Amino acid sequence: MFSHMRRLALFLIPFFLPAASLTAAEKPNVLLVFIDDMGWGDFSCFGNTAVETQHIDRLAKEGLRFEQFYVNSPICSPSRTAISTGQYPQRWRIGSFLAHRQANAGRGIADWLDPKAPMLARSLKQGGYRTGHFGKWHMGGQRDVADAPLITAYGFDKSLTNFEGLGPRVLPLCDAYDGKPPKRHDLGSASLGHGPIVWEDRSLVTKSFANAALAFIRQAESADEPFYVNLWPDDVHSPFYPPKARRGDGKRALYHGVLDTMDEQLSPVFDHIRNSEKLRDNTLVIVCSDNGPEPGAGSSGPFTGAKTELYEGGIRSSLVVWGPGFVPDDKRGTTNTRSVFSAIDLVPSLLELTGSESPDGVEFDGEALPDTLVGKSEASRSAPIFFRRPPDRPVRMPGGKRDLPDLAIRDGDWKLLCEYDGSKPELYHLGRDRAEKKNVADKHPKEVERLKKLLLEWHRSMPADNGEKFEKKGSKR
Repeated sequence: MFSHMRRLALFLIPFFLPAASLTAAEKPNVLLVFIDDMGWGDFSCFGNTAVETQHIDRLAKEGLRFEQFYVNSPICSPSRTAISTGQYPQRWRIGSFLAHRQANAGRGIADWLDPKAPMLARSLKQGGYRTGHFGKWHMGGQRDVADAPLITAYGFDKSLTNFEGLGPRVLPLCDAYDGKPPKRHDLGSASLGHGPIVWEDRSLVTKSFANAALAFIRQAESADEPFYVNLWPDDVHSPFYPPKARRGDGKRALYHGVLDTMDEQLSPVFDHIRNSEKLRDNTLVIVCSDNGPEPGAGSSGPFTGAKTELYEGGIRSSLVVWGPGFVPDDKRGTTNTRSVFSAIDLVPSLLELTGSESPDGVEFDGEALPDTLVGKSEASRSAPIFFRRPPDRPVRMPGGKRDLPDLAIRDGDWKLLCEYDGSKPELYHLGRDRAEKKNVADKHPKEVERLKKLLLEWHRSMPADNGEKFEKKGSKR
């Protein structure tokens, strides 16, 4: 990425500058918490009355809430690709969750993220950061894909993951407290090699990731080095196995037990950063979800749709940002209801906030909005946000027969959804109808044509997947 002269300059800096100029105080730390399958309305600070997510709520009370933040896919792997690269995941042929090789080939997607992708972690590492990934990966190394690159090939110094990646792993034992032995849930990971494996009770897997992240943060703190940490729990994804004391009856009650437990298990990391004089005013904590909730489990709040769908419930995520040294005093505890931006915007924004170089020759799809992220502005991204559905999800799940739109675009307050060829347009004014209840396409034909043109141009500029084949033969879940 860097030229020879720039590499040489970076090597020589420590010999010509005072040591203090290279300390973490000069470079903000970043902790990115990316929750799995959590709905917009699942934090209690976003309206959940069944569970109090008190530790996330405290971050929001001391920081910022964002109501119009989007992830860039309604399903796992592409959403993770977007937030890692600052680019639409379709550029890297990742349009649905990565599975077995045969399934990936059938859907027209890659088996893993190309290591040449412009990873945020790699850019920060080249800028002097310690980088760690703790939690779900799902960008390669799952099911029968044993030859995917290790997580450390993407710019991370250290990793600990689950059955959706390679390297050191924590794999779950699912205990239903029914008198039967706990079941192993590894989807074949235990046979893939490439790292030590620890089996842990499903209800303690997030705790394992949090403990590893906290140890990594403490090491960076002791060495006076800045850190970038992904803490990506595979909660609150099914199967739902909360501790015995938090088991309820039914899917939603079990989900809430997992949500409550996850909030509690993440708290030691938040508390350490908050209570550390060295870290408190120089660390940015970002918390959001990778996509909407599994139907019947989490809540999309006031929005239509869920996981796998391009309606708001599938792609809009609650976002909490905490950083006492960055957020103005008069903005702490406030809610930003105006700014429209997405996960691809986080990468250039964080590069700017940390004073880090962008990779040579890379054009991000995201836009740098650092002032918006820390509450100093309510600016939105200027370009539209584009979406393409997972190729294997043409109809509503689970078991639904409703044909789902293939493409979507958000531009200002307008949102258009349509088929691959632009047919069956649905137009919503989200400023007046954020629940997408009233399709006004017939009343605004010029707006439909304008947005459809932009959307189809974007769609055709991306590598194709096999979505049209799945649409013809029906959904295969």
